[in-house]
Amino acid sequence: MTDEPATDDARPSDDAPASGDEPATDDDSLAWDVLDAEVAYSCPGFDVRREQVRLPDGTETDFDYLTEPPSVVVLPFTPDGEVVVIEEWRQAVGRANRGLPVGGMEPDDADSAAAARRELREETGYEADEVSFLTSVEPANGVADSVLHFFVARGCTPTAEQELDGDESIRVDTTTMDELRDHVAAREVRDGRTTLGVLYYEAVGD
Repeated sequence: MTDEPATDDARPSDDAPASGDEPATDDDSLAWDVLDAEVAYSCPGFDVRREQVRLPDGTETDFDYLTEPPSVVVLPFTPDGEVVVIEEWRQAVGRANRGLPVGGMEPDDADSAAAARRELREETGYEADEVSFLTSVEPANGVADSVLHFFVARGCTPTAEQELDGDESIRVDTTTMDELRDHVAAREVRDGRTTLGVLYYEAVGD
């Protein structure tokens, strides 16, 4: 699979879904009605949206949730089969996390595969010969509309310079897939996106 934009005759799995929306079901008895909505708080990277909703039993209440653009998570392999990983400072938990390159989609990205290539290049300086879609998940859909699109990148070589955001502190390294999987199994990887990407790849492949 490649990262070419989807066309009418392309296989649906060639790229991630256009959004995180799931197909509607016949049974909508659980649905909430949105009566009003506003952005309660906004900052770089995400907003907090407040909705006035009516529950199925008729109760009206407020519901706040975090809203942000979709993100991509990249599992990058070098031509020798090693995995490119990063160590990044995470202020919210006060430690450096070892994991996979991750970043939000931007308006200029043609699609999620293009975003995966860009994030890999910007965070690590590595560029991929090809990327293929792995899966999409909603990691915290009780409190956020976040969507993660996972990609496998192959033929990754350090041919570019890092282009880090002003608030990113990232160190680049490589490891083997066996070592990364062992770190996950030993509960040494705390980053949920990395854990999920490794386990899904090991279970399903690309």
